[in-house]
Amino acid sequence: MRNTKTCWITTGVLGVAMLAGGVTDVTRQPTNVQVVVQLGYPVYLCTILGIWKILAAAALFLPRRQRLKEWAYAGIFFNLTGAAASHVAASAVDWHVGVLAGLTALTLASWALQPQAPLASV
Repeated sequence: MRNTKTCWITTGVLGVAMLAGGVTDVTRQPTNVQVVVQLGYPVYLCTILGIWKILAAAALFLPRRQRLKEWAYAGIFFNLTGAAASHVAASAVDWHVGVLAGLTALTLASWALQPQAPLASV
């Protein structure tokens, strides 16, 4: 039996983190831009990733829509692990990697706690 309260807490924290990250990316906050440039990526990547983070956060809170949520979880996982790999590849291993690892663990926990519904009910 899955604990719905734990599910909503993990999903809520993850959704808020993705929404906040997406908004700061889209608005190209200087700290976000600095990290993206430090890793060797173009600044416009902030806008692209920010939009996807906002859409993923919205998908997490939609009722039913199981397949859409699966895609959102996959996108969040790829984004977080890709960002961590970029930090390691750029020899920029700092506190960001720890935060990314924590958010990745939160993503996996939120996904695992989701109520199981047939994927056909899109």
